[in-house]
Amino acid sequence: MNMTFEQLAQIAEDENIEFIEMTFPGDLKGLCKYKKIGINKKLNSTEKRCVLAEELGHYYTTVGNITDLKSVCNRKQEIKARKYAFETLVPLKSIIKASYEGCINLYELAEYLDVTEKFLSDTLEHYQRKYGLYIELDNYCIYFNPLTVCKYNYE
Repeated sequence: MNMTFEQLAQIAEDENIEFIEMTFPGDLKGLCKYKKIGINKKLNSTEKRCVLAEELGHYYTTVGNITDLKSVCNRKQEIKARKYAFETLVPLKSIIKASYEGCINLYELAEYLDVTEKFLSDTLEHYQRKYGLYIELDNYCIYFNPLTVCKYNYE
């Protein structure tokens, strides 16, 4: 349903993107430049998965050096890359499935989806900006704040 780290790494390989784990200065978690993606090797596996998805988002959606986020154009490109990561790692159907499996709070949902709580929170904000307070999907209604999944019972 949602992509594993290995599947994300396979996408990079299929695109001939060189993927390396390395030590970055400061709090930098990842970087995409041309056909190279670097991920901070000090991150845990969940963080690496989130960062790799975002860096693939940069590969697909951004152009040039966008490290200066004072630029509106650069911020817009950053948002595009993050949207790619959000929708790749937390598709709406996975929220429904997690609810069905018994996840009742953000911590459990983040653990179930193998994303950080911050990533999940940002994803839910993204979906709320995109769809409004809720979305109806496959006889379910997903409310984004507070996160609630309801099943329609048609009889």
